[in-house]
This record gives sequence, structure tokens and C-alpha cells, in this order.
Amino acid sequence: MTTPNGDRSDRSPWNWLLVVPIVLPLLPFLFNSDEPRLFGFPMFYWLQLAFIAVGVTCTTIVYQMTKRGR
Repeated sequence: MTTPNGDRSDRSPWNWLLVVPIVLPLLPFLFNSDEPRLFGFPMFYWLQLAFIAVGVTCTTIVYQMTKRGR
């Protein structure tokens, strides 16, 4: 959707930060091992939880940097 003057509001360079939580879980060399273990959980499981934290952090940063005065 465009604004009345034709300028799009979603053209911020901060939006590129949203690529990080999409691409990061697609890199299999990051979690292609059993070690190290954290509290007995293999790396795959706790790294998935870390990916959630990265996604929330990136989304929060992009939102805060691109919101307009309301």
C-alpha cells in the first residue's frame, strides 16, 4: 500500500536486518553436530531456541528504528 504522495513507507535499510533470522537457520553447518551440550540438550535444540531469540531481537530493532511518530 502506498501513501497518498506515492512514497512507499517500507523502504528503510533497517528492513535488511530481517533477512538474518530467515537465513541463519538455513545454514546447516551451524547445528550439524551433537556437541556442545547445554544442560544435557544437544546443540540442535538449544540453537533453535537461540534462533528464536535472534528473530525477536532483529524484529524489535527493525520496528523501533522504522516506526514513525504516532
